[in-house]
Parts: sequence; structure tokens; C-alpha cells
Amino acid sequence: MATIHFILQGKGGVGKSMIGIMLCQALRHFGKEVSAYDTDPINATLTSFREINATPVQLMNDGNIDSRNFDALFDALLCAPQESHVIVDNGASSSIALSAYLLENDILQLLEEQGHLVFFHTVITGGLALADTLKGLSGLATAFPASPIVVWLNPYFGEIAIDDKPFEEFKTYREYASHVYAVIRLPDGSKTLIGKDLEELFAKHLSFGAGINGSSTPCMVRSRLRHYWNQILACVEQAGIL
Repeated sequence: MATIHFILQGKGGVGKSMIGIMLCQALRHFGKEVSAYDTDPINATLTSFREINATPVQLMNDGNIDSRNFDALFDALLCAPQESHVIVDNGASSSIALSAYLLENDILQLLEEQGHLVFFHTVITGGLALADTLKGLSGLATAFPASPIVVWLNPYFGEIAIDDKPFEEFKTYREYASHVYAVIRLPDGSKTLIGKDLEELFAKHLSFGAGINGSSTPCMVRSRLRHYWNQILACVEQAGIL
């Protein structure tokens, strides 16, 4: 049995690829065999990280997304090695196309018939994108009611709260709680400190290991990155997706 992780959220710029990058590194940290695919036709962020070694999936044909180009990807997923993990990072511009392909081709049933376990991962952010990301969660739960969803809460853009109520008290969460397998809260921190450290790490396309152990990384930056990374590892381990 392989474990397939689809990262889907129709709202762009909310941290989907960042989560894919962290998830890939975390699974490898725990000794898992991991392969990754980047289906974002606009911003292939996952592919830009050499240590991730993601395979790009070319979806565009004459300027439009050609859903037949998903065929090769899913041939590979169906044949994923036993006990391995596969991460599929999907861009906002191709999320509708991928969801439609999954439904039209009964992909989840095919994967399950091969003994594979499927998780959907989605992102909820604070700030102006809160409502849109909640709609993304609602749409995912509605379209794939039998599949477990891992919700990642990203507080970088603002507090994730409505009328001072936390995510678990949101109407959307209460409505779809039975679909949510785990909630992972990205660690909060100062935007001028760990926020800036992470921006620079990702801008250089470096892994956490490279940033933490790099001799050119200032000592305090290494310390903050190490603390943040240990929190991420604890969250992934507690989520029960290993």
C-alpha cells in the first residue's frame, strides 16, 4: 500500500507549495520513501527545490490545460511502490481540472483497488483569504465525501478566527468535521524574525536541513529554523499520516 497526498485549494498564494515542501521533507525525516509531482502550470514551486526532486507534470497544450496530460501521472500513482508516499502539489489554476479528472475517471476507486490510501490536504489562512479558503475546504469535502482531509492552518496572513472563535468552532468545520482527518497548525511567530527566515529559506530553494546546518546561515537564524522545524515534525507525527 502506498499513501497518496493530494494538495488542493482553489485559492492561490495561501501556502500550498510550502506545505508540499514541508510534508515531503518531514516524511523523509521519518524514514519514508517519498516521490513528488508538481502539476502547477504557472508556478512550479515544488520543482524548483532540487532536494525535493519533484517530477513536473506538463498540463498545458496551446495555452490551455489538457486534462489528458494527467494520464501519465495517474499511471505512475497506480504503480506507486508499497509503503511509499507520493505528494501531488497542484496549483490554483489547475485545481478545477484535477478535481474534475479525479471524479470523471473514478481515480480514488482505482487507487483504493490497488490498496493505496489517499489523503487530501488543504490550507486555511487568516486575513482576506479566510472566506475563500473555507469555501475551498467545503468544496473538497463535498466533491470527495469518502476521502479524509488534512487541514493545514496557516496564520501567516492573519489570525484564523471569526468573531474570536477558533477554527474548530467555525460553521464550515462543524459541518464537515467528519471529513477532517487531522488539523495541523503551522507554528505562529514574528513575521520579522521566523517569518523572514522562512521567506529567505524558500526564496533560496533550500531545505530545512540545508538552512539549519548551513555554515553561511547566522546562528540565531539556524536556531529559529531548528525550533520551527521541530514543531512541524511533531505536528506531522501527531497527525497520524505516516
